[in-house]
Amino acid sequence: MRSLRKSIYKSPAQLRLMIEPGLATAASLDAVEALVKPGVTTLELDAAAEAAIEARGLKPNFKLEHGYFHTICASVNDEVVHGIPGAAVIAAGDIVSIDSGAISAQGWNGDAARSFVVDGSAGEESSASADDVAARRELNRVTEQSLWRGIAQLYTAKHLNEVGAAIEEYIESQGDYGILTDYIGHGIGRSMHEDPPVFNYAVRQRGPEVRPGLVVAIEPMVTLGGADTYVRDDGWTVVTEDGSAAAHWEHSVAVHKDGIWVLTAADGGAAGLAPFGITPTPIA
Repeated sequence: MRSLRKSIYKSPAQLRLMIEPGLATAASLDAVEALVKPGVTTLELDAAAEAAIEARGLKPNFKLEHGYFHTICASVNDEVVHGIPGAAVIAAGDIVSIDSGAISAQGWNGDAARSFVVDGSAGEESSASADDVAARRELNRVTEQSLWRGIAQLYTAKHLNEVGAAIEEYIESQGDYGILTDYIGHGIGRSMHEDPPVFNYAVRQRGPEVRPGLVVAIEPMVTLGGADTYVRDDGWTVVTEDGSAAAHWEHSVAVHKDGIWVLTAADGGAAGLAPFGITPTPIA
């Protein structure tokens, strides 16, 4: 009997339809980055992200998740992912992780995340000691670079799970960090979360073949301590068990006949991939 399993690979026409939601997602994170500073609330960041998405004629896709009512997830310090925007005021020294996504009128999705260590003015009280802030900055650098190493691996990989092995290898080379295993990346397309799973660490299985039409959201989540987490009573916010700070970086990436393209980067990933000698190719 012929399998009715939905293919994980998109057609060239479908890949083209994923460009705009990716750019809208990137624009929302740009808007947050321009605003994030001490004294700003996470709800203000949410409003800025929503305005940026709607300015491009799209809508936030996080609001389509049952029971969730915001454009972004805003996670601060020991919150790893899925933090709910609200009246919480950002302080100097905080590490703030913002996850955002957009959906087009045709139903195609974008999903990406960035983390920021918040700068303060001279003499401004910080949420952490100078050493802790420095550790958060290094954590953020390692997490972002692990994402780009995963994307670079996707460029040459035969099978998807080579990506997670590359991410883990890099993180472990940089120090004693925790890599979340309960939360991983995913395919993306008509739904924000689709098959296949995208691991941030090495697994025994090879995973699906990397070939044109594969679109995945790669998203390492890394902590300064252990990888154990719990979910707060709000039913959403994921927090480290040991109270250690966390960072989260994510991009949606398309594999096509001419190469790869980072859908949620305005330059297609050119700047992030340049150190690896990789030039992303626009989707024709």
